[in-house]
Amino acid sequence: MQDVLTNQEARINIYALLSRLLMNEVDEELLKTIENDENMMAFFPSYAKWGRRDEMDHKTLIESYLNVDFTNLFLLHMTPYESFYCREDQMMETAGENPVLQVFNDHDFRVDLGKARAVSVDHIGIEFEFMYMLCDAEKKALLDANKETACEIAKIQQKFLKEHLLEWAPMFLLNVKSEAGTALYFDLADLALEFMMSDYEYLCEFIQDGKCNYEA
Repeated sequence: MQDVLTNQEARINIYALLSRLLMNEVDEELLKTIENDENMMAFFPSYAKWGRRDEMDHKTLIESYLNVDFTNLFLLHMTPYESFYCREDQMMETAGENPVLQVFNDHDFRVDLGKARAVSVDHIGIEFEFMYMLCDAEKKALLDANKETACEIAKIQQKFLKEHLLEWAPMFLLNVKSEAGTALYFDLADLALEFMMSDYEYLCEFIQDGKCNYEA
């Protein structure tokens, strides 16, 4: 069980990091946290070797490069919303008919669009935050020795990845990789893509015939 909890903590931390970086610009505190943690820095190999890091302080790097890239990728030139990629007319669904909103409502997940810098709940960062919330809830259920509830939450994670994130996010993230102007956001897109796909594979192996293997 300890191995399961350790893995669960890792999943929680990665989903939290991805959600944070996909929703809002990086700040100096977060950038320092990433750079000072070898495990986190390993997720950003191109950024670790990026020459700009040696040329200026964090404040200048953020204002001159990272914030500009974030704005171009997530606010101006690309559309980080599921409905844009999944609707035939490529229109964003910001009203109550959005299927992602129904999923969130079913699981009592509330979204502050202003805080998320988003116009619709199906923003990629919000969908990753939902996965973070589910992983955290699964861990809490395990700590309460409620494996049945934990397993049901794991099934929700698997279903959401399959029916939502995996339906559109790979294409969006590949576009981010091709358009990124900084090493940080290239690595972020690569990390999000690889982790999302590997996590779905993990869940498919973990959940067999409707049961979760918490004894492994």
